[in-house]
Amino acid sequence: MPSTDKTENRLSAYKNKGKDLQDLRRKRADVSVDLRKARKDEQMLKRRNVDEMVTSPLKENKTCLNQATSGMAMVEIIQGVQAPDAHTQFLATQAARKLLSKEASPPINEIIDSGIVPTLVEFLKTDDKPELQFEAAWALTNIASGSSHQTRTVVKAGGVEPFIRLLSSNHNNVCEQAVWALGNIAGDGPDLRDLVIKCGIVRPLLHLVEKGPPEKGGQQAQFLRNVTWTLSNLCRNKNPPPPFATVKECLPTIARLIHHTDNEVLADACWALSYLTDGTNEKIQEVINHEVVPQLVKLLNIAEIPVLTPVLRSIGNIVTGDDTQTQHVIDHNALPAFHRLLSHPKSSIQKEAAWTISNITAGNQSQIQAVLEAGLMPQIIKLLEKGDFRTQKEAIWVITNLTSGGTIEHLVYLVKIGVLGPLCDLLVAKEPKIILVIIDALNNILRAADSRGEVATVTLMIEECNGLDKIEALQNHENELVYKAALDLISQYFVDEDEEDSTVAPEANEEGFAFSEQEVPSAGFAIQ
Repeated sequence: MPSTDKTENRLSAYKNKGKDLQDLRRKRADVSVDLRKARKDEQMLKRRNVDEMVTSPLKENKTCLNQATSGMAMVEIIQGVQAPDAHTQFLATQAARKLLSKEASPPINEIIDSGIVPTLVEFLKTDDKPELQFEAAWALTNIASGSSHQTRTVVKAGGVEPFIRLLSSNHNNVCEQAVWALGNIAGDGPDLRDLVIKCGIVRPLLHLVEKGPPEKGGQQAQFLRNVTWTLSNLCRNKNPPPPFATVKECLPTIARLIHHTDNEVLADACWALSYLTDGTNEKIQEVINHEVVPQLVKLLNIAEIPVLTPVLRSIGNIVTGDDTQTQHVIDHNALPAFHRLLSHPKSSIQKEAAWTISNITAGNQSQIQAVLEAGLMPQIIKLLEKGDFRTQKEAIWVITNLTSGGTIEHLVYLVKIGVLGPLCDLLVAKEPKIILVIIDALNNILRAADSRGEVATVTLMIEECNGLDKIEALQNHENELVYKAALDLISQYFVDEDEEDSTVAPEANEEGFAFSEQEVPSAGFAIQ
């Protein structure tokens, strides 16, 4: 057995190895791209109004109007929009809107090239002609749903301020189109998001959540969905993030919306939280201060994927914060939900769940203990064995973070439940960074074993699962960091110092290190 001083020196070298919290906890930017940009899971950045969800106010003339506008050619639309009489303007604007509402290949560029967008923006100001106002708003909404260039055409024509003014319209259909158009503009990127914020969208938009649509009725649920979606786009993007004052202004409303019974409203409100927590610890704390964590934890058990995805991302982002913020999630009993999430049939949920747990095991020893006591590590090891590679990478981080910050008893427990085999099997991964993370974990485990005089036991276990063969093969790896790390690991732990004892290794027993306990180690177990 090594001397006490030598053991203490090794333990000092072992514990976190000089890493700070930022080395262990990984913000969203460091997670694989598909975790951040899984478009199938996220709500769309922009939305086009294809269906006639809101009927025209001119109900009595609908059949006649359809006949009048259905066959109107582009040249007639251009001439009609610029005509002096209001009725012709209306028919031409409605014809343009119908073209832009086509399911496939709407002629957005043709409408832009015709030069009528500034005129449509002017029609937004015709408060005495709400029918024309509505058709112009709908047409511009669909132009703004297109590419960035198409969206910015509406902005350059001066559309933002008139749309914001229409948030206070007394006409439900006009107000809703304004909400929709502004959501498309804000969703284009941080500069346009900040422009609509600067122009004053926040207060009237939040007021719409409070009072609902101007005309209460059957469309009230859809109205709130559009308002919540636009609100979420105001929270989106982080280069730069939205102004902190805006975040603080929006959070009370978002905190209420995550209790809504409509799943679309719920999903978009949770997406907003996921954007706001994807940033500095200050913003994470602001979200926590609005007491959203208990409801988010409750929603971790929801079956609907469109809601579960942003809920899990929000929780995952919160635990990238400091230890106190991570503990807030643990204290609200989030960990039991991860039994289901880590074995979820959807691999993207497994992956996100494992990423979340990796940021908890990057915390302090009591937080690592909480993960172990929740019984999650056997599932993490199963993901190491059978998960898809992206999920396996997150599971590797769970293990490596645990070995960096856990007690020796925590590492003993990992070895006992079979971590070495699956970990060594992944040494054949193609990504050098992942190989280095695995070698880091093995180093941590071996360093801990060495401090107990048990290194020969663990090296034998690694050999028996063919880990040594894989480590030796890495000495020929094309990546310089990988082969040096493999060489260092072998020279430190797999070369016998006493040649006369080179054929003698202690028999590895099923207990792992020299511990008899099979249960999860209790917190604060004394290191002997």
